Amino acid sequence: MESLIAAIREQEEAARFLAWPGDFDLERGDHVEEVRLASGAALEGFAGDGAGGTYFFCGAGGEERPVLYADSEGGSALIAIGLRELMRLLLVVPWWRDCQTFTEEESRELESEYLQDMPDLAARRDRAAAALGLGLPDQAEVLARFREVATGPGEQFVLIFTPEGHPYAPLFSL
Repeated sequence: MESLIAAIREQEEAARFLAWPGDFDLERGDHVEEVRLASGAALEGFAGDGAGGTYFFCGAGGEERPVLYADSEGGSALIAIGLRELMRLLLVVPWWRDCQTFTEEESRELESEYLQDMPDLAARRDRAAAALGLGLPDQAEVLARFREVATGPGEQFVLIFTPEGHPYAPLFSL
């Protein structure tokens, strides 16, 4: 099976959608601060966003590893188990950072704001998913999984600001 990272690099339309509205860029994998996982597990930055946030693979392995997101303000959360799950989140709910309650109602309100600026959002998303060979679940399923990961196993992935030894704040708390 081809690497999904390689597919993103090769599929221009998918990369454009992931860049915006997904705010995901494979060229921004360096985090601005020195960080580590409290558990001592490996941490590998592989992508970032326009606001200085970083996506990290956690532990050993390939693209199936858990994905932790750290923003530039000292917050972090486990957001997906594997790159495929992350891509589904970014494609279906690119406004995930603002979904503080993980509800469909909240997501639909955010979606309507995006649709005002990008009426072809669904068509662009579907073309990007097809280019990457990904089937897309509906918003409710993606949000439920996002909540499950961020508030369940995510509690085991504590990011530490290395120079001071202080943990990052959780991005989501319910």
